[in-house]
Amino acid sequence: MIGPLLEQGLPALGLEPPAGAVERLDRYAQLLLEKNQVMNLTAITEPEQVARLHMLDCAALLNVCPLEGRRLLDVGTGAGFPGMVLKILVPSLDVTLLDSLNKRLDWLAETCGALGLHGVRTVHARAEEKSHDPAFREQFDAVTSRAVAELRTLCELCLPYVKVGGVFLAMKSVDSDGELSAAGPAMEALGGRLEAASEYEIPGTEVRHRVVIIKKFAQTQKKFPRTFAKIKKNPL
Repeated sequence: MIGPLLEQGLPALGLEPPAGAVERLDRYAQLLLEKNQVMNLTAITEPEQVARLHMLDCAALLNVCPLEGRRLLDVGTGAGFPGMVLKILVPSLDVTLLDSLNKRLDWLAETCGALGLHGVRTVHARAEEKSHDPAFREQFDAVTSRAVAELRTLCELCLPYVKVGGVFLAMKSVDSDGELSAAGPAMEALGGRLEAASEYEIPGTEVRHRVVIIKKFAQTQKKFPRTFAKIKKNPL
């Protein structure tokens, strides 16, 4: 269905997919669009757009952060973006998909089985609560989030999961300058520091996106994250 687009688009990003990855991404897209008929997983329903605006967009993260053999948490994973795409393209990656909606996670677990993916776990929880669990707090080399919340909020939700020396990768639009400027104090308060804001163009489109790379340099204070009501009412 979308294999030829990925075979062109991945090399255009400078990526060489491992054996079987394009076929798995193609099958993933098929399963996504089939399930989307009965469950709201994506507003993007044209196969060509799924290939570019989902698959290739997520794949672009591999140009800013090496993930081989790392442990990654995808916060607010939704239909599995970017965590599932990254796992398919980097088989050695250990992936945890976290979401507050259990039926999405049930579908993702079924999809992992259908694709023969190992080293993927699903966690049904709220991000601001699960990071207080010692088994999750500061346990991940990389944390990702795509189209979830404003950057100050995302920092408080995600940085507590990142181990010192690890990174938080926030996928944003190129119009996020205001968010980026406002999030400086939040990053610092949570033990993070802006490393880069890298822009890229999705192959086959004129769409430009940005990944904000935040390096974890110190442990997050135990009082963070606060309850979501407090985060929303009074962002850092």
